[in-house]
Amino acid sequence: MKSKLLNSELTPYFSVIIPTYNRKETLVRAIDSLISQTEKNWEAIIVDDGSDDNTFSHISSYLEKDKRIKYIRQDNAGAALAKNKGIKSALGTFITFLDSDDEYCRSHLESRRNILRENPLLQFLYGGIKIIGSPFVPDRFDNQQKIHLDDCVIGGTFFIERNLLISCKGFKNILIGEDAELFDRLSNSSVVKLKTEEPTYVYRKDQSDSVTNSFMKS
Repeated sequence: MKSKLLNSELTPYFSVIIPTYNRKETLVRAIDSLISQTEKNWEAIIVDDGSDDNTFSHISSYLEKDKRIKYIRQDNAGAALAKNKGIKSALGTFITFLDSDDEYCRSHLESRRNILRENPLLQFLYGGIKIIGSPFVPDRFDNQQKIHLDDCVIGGTFFIERNLLISCKGFKNILIGEDAELFDRLSNSSVVKLKTEEPTYVYRKDQSDSVTNSFMKS
């Protein structure tokens, strides 16, 4: 009984996937926001999508100090495949995400764990953002058109049961809107899902190199 309890304690409740590409400065901010969480039962999987800005050297001290943080590097292949690589390495009961230019409020993971505990059949929890910067993003069906974030789903807010996410084979490798596409697939199944309005995921669009800002300039 004692060994089983120990194994349970060692298994992270959350696996936080952090895809990154040439964002060593904002990545540090994202990691700091994770370390400061009031909920401590998590692992982080940083997936470096072929950065050439010395990302690894910039964050190596975090990897040395906190064994919950893991680092994986791959050749540049895009955000969807970076997330999928992280998913394959995840051990948590629920998998969630943190874009390397975003951050968490201190209570983010704790608030979501409380919701999941109160709803034991829940497989997919999403929603709850604080926006910094423009609230408009490209429409995934026409990237020359803008839509408000209130009309979107934000992948960083997803908390998905690990087995479910693996069974649906993660994200599709498409140019834009991989989060919304996954949401649509899960919504068309018998998945038990819930939206929360607690704004604890800080969605930043104040960076000139953000994916959505880049599309809007093109």
